[in-house]
Amino acid sequence: MTTTIAGIVVPDSALAREITQLVRDTESDLLYHHSRRVFFFGALTGKAKGLTFDPELLYAGAMFHDMGLVPEHSSKTERFEVDGANVARDFLLARGISPEQVDTVWASIALHTTPGIPQHMKPEIALVTAGVEMDVLGLGFENVHTHDRESVAEAHPRGPAFKHGIIDAFYNGVRNKPETTFGNVKADVMAHKEPHFHRGDFVHCILGNGWPT
Repeated sequence: MTTTIAGIVVPDSALAREITQLVRDTESDLLYHHSRRVFFFGALTGKAKGLTFDPELLYAGAMFHDMGLVPEHSSKTERFEVDGANVARDFLLARGISPEQVDTVWASIALHTTPGIPQHMKPEIALVTAGVEMDVLGLGFENVHTHDRESVAEAHPRGPAFKHGIIDAFYNGVRNKPETTFGNVKADVMAHKEPHFHRGDFVHCILGNGWPT
C-alpha cells in the first residue's frame, strides 16, 4: 500500500519495501521512526527548494543513515557514518543498483554529520543531511510548513523523550570507539555522556608530531 504524508509519497518499489523491512527489523523504534522522518523532511525541503531528486535514492540514504549505530553493523575502527554507508552500499550493489547511484547513497550517509559540505553536492546527498538536521537539530523549519512537519511527526512519533533518546543512541553507537569521534560532532556526545572524556586536539597533533619544525 502506498504511503503518502504531507504530500510526499514513500517509494513503493520492491527495493524500497526491502529497505523498509530491513530497517524495521534491525533498528530500534526510535531510530526507525527517526529515519522515516528524515526521508519526509528531506523530501519536503527538496520540494520547497525546487530541487530535482530521486526519491528512491533519498529513501535509501535516509533509512540507512543510522545503521552504523546498530551493534551488528558497527565496525571497530570506522566512523559510524561510514559503517552505515557501507551497509547501504553492499545492500544496493547486491540488488543491481548502478555504482554511480550507490556512490550517491554512500556519500549521503557518510557525510550526514559533516556540516557545510553536503548542501553543495547532489540533491540526494544534501537532502539526507537536511532531513537529519531538521529532526535532530531543529534546523530548516522555515523550509517546511508547520502543518507538514506535524503531520510527519504524527505518523512517525518522536515520543516524549526523543532528544535524550537520540543522544543515548549516538553514545551507545560510538562509546566503544571514541577515537572515531575526532574532528566530528559525536565528540560532543562523548563529552556530554563522559565528563572525563578527552577530545582529540588538531593543534596538539600538529605541534606534537615527529617533525622537528
